[in-house]
Amino acid sequence: MKTSIKTILALTALAVAPVAAMAQNTQSGYFVDDYTYRFQMNPAMGNSKNFIGMPALSNVNVGFGGNLHLNSVLYNVNGRTTTFLNPGISVAEAMSGFSDVNKIGTDIKLNVLSAGFKAFGGYNTISINARASVNASLPKSIFSLLKEGVSNSIYDIKDVRANAIGYAELSFGHSRDINRHWRVGANVKLLVGAGSMSADLSDAYLELGADNWRVVSDGQLRSSVKGLTYKHDINKHTGHEYVSGIDVDGAGVNGYGLALDLGAVYKAQFLKGLTLSASLLDFGFISWKNDMLASTNGRQEFNTDRYTFNADDDAPNSFENEWDKIRDDFSAIYELNDMGDAGGRSQMLHATFNIGAQYEFPIYRKLTFGLLNTTRLAGEFTTTDFRVSANVAPCKIFSCGANIGGGTYGFNFGWLMNLHVTGFNLFLGMDHTPGKLAKQGVPLSSNGSVNLGMNFLF
Repeated sequence: MKTSIKTILALTALAVAPVAAMAQNTQSGYFVDDYTYRFQMNPAMGNSKNFIGMPALSNVNVGFGGNLHLNSVLYNVNGRTTTFLNPGISVAEAMSGFSDVNKIGTDIKLNVLSAGFKAFGGYNTISINARASVNASLPKSIFSLLKEGVSNSIYDIKDVRANAIGYAELSFGHSRDINRHWRVGANVKLLVGAGSMSADLSDAYLELGADNWRVVSDGQLRSSVKGLTYKHDINKHTGHEYVSGIDVDGAGVNGYGLALDLGAVYKAQFLKGLTLSASLLDFGFISWKNDMLASTNGRQEFNTDRYTFNADDDAPNSFENEWDKIRDDFSAIYELNDMGDAGGRSQMLHATFNIGAQYEFPIYRKLTFGLLNTTRLAGEFTTTDFRVSANVAPCKIFSCGANIGGGTYGFNFGWLMNLHVTGFNLFLGMDHTPGKLAKQGVPLSSNGSVNLGMNFLF
């Protein structure tokens, strides 16, 4: 039972649809006074007031990032929007827009319910969050193949990867002062998994010669979604049954897990006005009930000298003509076997480290400067980000911050405004402020984010 290479990516994209929620914490609020949700970036940070969040609107975080930009895929030709495949776009121009490895990802975190209050000798928080994350990585060679067609002798499109995960978390947090200089905190999270899917085409190599050719492939697709089964079809030429898609019947809770956030804040004794902080977030796992596996069943290789190829497109034995003759003979090489349910599996979450330093300006103590490093450990999708910020709280009801930074996906500008009048809190900010937009309002860069929320204070 099998499926083609392009179906791996299609199936992963389908996995994203039922998740529909992806997330991060805003780094721009890390040093902003009375930003309500600093405890989600460092659980040692409490609030000066109790709060209850507006259901579903207390803290909405949506972010996307990568080095595969929209303006690398879409072009303006004669006043009309087209793709890089348009013949009016030269190969050299089109390929200059892609990196050797092209990555794109999106995260969303939605606070369904949340509250914070002073008790038990410290500050306590309770929150219910919906979370998900989707990432994809594509080599430059796959865009070259799409743009050029079969015009080169070698195509190496290995390391095509994509993954998606969605879950809910119930978080309980507590923070307290140990002494005048140290404050510590922790969040304990109970996780309820909705689903997880990952695709990995680790090897896909096509070598075309004048007298022979060689194909190597190795890939797999893992799906942990309740009620998911693979659809099947039969290659009428080879008689092989292969996976042609997915079907989900009765999707719901499919796993459980546990995670921890740990944090500490230190007010330096050696330099007045300096505060150091560090945190580890999302250190934990989800145990899934099933593991629907589709695979090439190991590394597959096919060699033949039955056919000869001519570089002349008009020749009777041009590659295109020969390909039409023989593609059914080796189609199984590029198809995945349906291996059934391989049993439950455990999956580690993508942990995040925050390390920060904040200095209170001695001349005007309502102004602080901050330095923050955020590193997210996610395998081949690991990212790191450094930010320098200026933060000010000019009056009791308003605080804000602005920052510039750089990291895995280039430079960025972030900001956050925080209004906290009697009984009410409203904030809005961005870690990655979009630059130029397409006519449809979509950022031409693949980096952007927004964070907003409303809460009641008491």
